[in-house]
Amino acid sequence: MRRNAVVLACIAALAAGCTNVLGTNKAREASTEVPEAFGALPPGGGGPSVAVQQQWDVFFSDPDLQALIEEALQNNQELNIALQELIIRQNEIVALRGEYIPRLDAFAGAGLEKVGEETSQGASDADHGVARNLPDFHFGFKASWETDVASQIRNARKAAKLEYEATIQERNFLITELVAEIANSYYDLVALDLQIEILDKNIGIQKDALEVVKLKKAAARDTELGVQRFRAEVLKNQGNKFDLEQQRIIVENHLNFLVGRYPRPVKRSSAAFSSPTPSTVATGLPADLLDNRPDIKAAQLQLEAAKLSTKSAKARFYPSLSLEAGIGYETFNPAHLIATPESLAYSVAGNLVAPLLNRAAIKADYRSANARQVQAVYNYERSLIRGYTDVYNQLTALDNLSQRYDRLSQQVEALEAAIETSNVLYRSAHADYYEVLMTRRDSLEAEMELVETKKRQLQSLVNVYQALGGGWRKNPSEVPPGANPDAQRGGRGNGNGNGNNRGRL
Repeated sequence: MRRNAVVLACIAALAAGCTNVLGTNKAREASTEVPEAFGALPPGGGGPSVAVQQQWDVFFSDPDLQALIEEALQNNQELNIALQELIIRQNEIVALRGEYIPRLDAFAGAGLEKVGEETSQGASDADHGVARNLPDFHFGFKASWETDVASQIRNARKAAKLEYEATIQERNFLITELVAEIANSYYDLVALDLQIEILDKNIGIQKDALEVVKLKKAAARDTELGVQRFRAEVLKNQGNKFDLEQQRIIVENHLNFLVGRYPRPVKRSSAAFSSPTPSTVATGLPADLLDNRPDIKAAQLQLEAAKLSTKSAKARFYPSLSLEAGIGYETFNPAHLIATPESLAYSVAGNLVAPLLNRAAIKADYRSANARQVQAVYNYERSLIRGYTDVYNQLTALDNLSQRYDRLSQQVEALEAAIETSNVLYRSAHADYYEVLMTRRDSLEAEMELVETKKRQLQSLVNVYQALGGGWRKNPSEVPPGANPDAQRGGRGNGNGNGNNRGRL
């Protein structure tokens, strides 16, 4: 009874001692409160989020863009690296499971032993006629089991499963970034095509204007200065064209890199630039980000995993119980190796081990695990703020760009009319070459800016879709290649893409 009391007292002391290890750095629960709406938008944001309504192959209607995204999801190197990380995480779960279940080993061996003659064992062997060089032959089975009474291994395994699920969400977030980057680069490429077309058209017009100035000079109705100014404008725009063409090469090859292939022409269409871009999109509630954004879901899973890892580290303060058993045959004479029961050997043991002194390493591991849990809390809260801010910024950008596009469209129309007026006035000598030159320069800049603004509109729509958590869904029942469905707990989300086509590109 006294021995049992001593053991219980030791366990109680261990439990009391580990509570003061953390000091003031105690873990806390994460705050999941988010605003009721995105900025000035009403609660609900105009309906269910487009990220829930539409998978990427529905949201992007351009078949050329769809083909690029599809190929990238198969061949992008960074995405395939993330897939291997999934397999690594899955194997960690299997390894931890192996530590929990009982272990059975088979053994066989042979050896030779000689003890000192001037020892008690040597004297006894000499009296009984035991050979000086004593062989040893043995084989059998040995079982062991760490009972995990404090749930150290079980909590570690649960944490590993949550880390695996978080890795799935991280891969989904990588897909959203990849899809958005491909779409944005695609619109960059199409915008450069249109800007080069506009520049070519204006270079042709300016060459015609240069010929008109030359004719007027020959008729003594203008000067050499006008000819040189128009020639300089033509040369400037021809130089700008080379710059745009180089930008187009860089963007095209960046797209090829994202798709996972060497440089080649990228098939594309400018149809999206001729369709109206919505100034608002259905965003849903800010709370929907917790279910839609993979990075937020990953942070939440990592927080739960950190809690379990802290419990696992804390369990090292408590006693551990292990059971061992073995059975086999052992003899010095191989002729009697399987003689039963003479050569039969067996053992059974139970070990209860508790740390009493020099627990600095255990305390340090526990404090580090708790600090990682606190980090996970802050990381989760940061991901919520970042997700909300991303949506807020892109929604305001979409609204402002829509108004900017309207004003630029009116500016382009006004400058086109001004060009006609300046041409008439120039031919009738009521305006000089400088007014014609400046009017056409302003018109070219406005047209180029109009294309740039349209591109930014389309990219803002893509960024809103990404910020809401869209872009990673295609097949809702899809399981990542190489993943074990048994190790996964709903990591792929529940997007169904059955909504309408609002915000469709």
